[in-house]
Amino acid sequence: MPASKVRAEAIAARLSAVGLATRVEERDDCTAIEAEVPEPLSAESWREVLEALADTDRFGLLATSSNDRTLWAVVHKTVPATGDVGGPGHQR
Repeated sequence: MPASKVRAEAIAARLSAVGLATRVEERDDCTAIEAEVPEPLSAESWREVLEALADTDRFGLLATSSNDRTLWAVVHKTVPATGDVGGPGHQR
């Protein structure tokens, strides 16, 4: 199993432990994790979610007008080139 998948599975397990339903998907350049975020989520649960996301290469939260919230994160299969590095909060 690729290291990115092992890392992503461990992150998904941590998110599941908080109560989020997660999905892990292999892509060409990364392993992606998605989770639906229920309303409401306690402050302690958010802290645990953010601690788990610290182990990802990129993450974000997609919120829709119907109050659906999907958390996404990726773990790169290879280390990105210096010009392609974008951590949390980096917008393209």
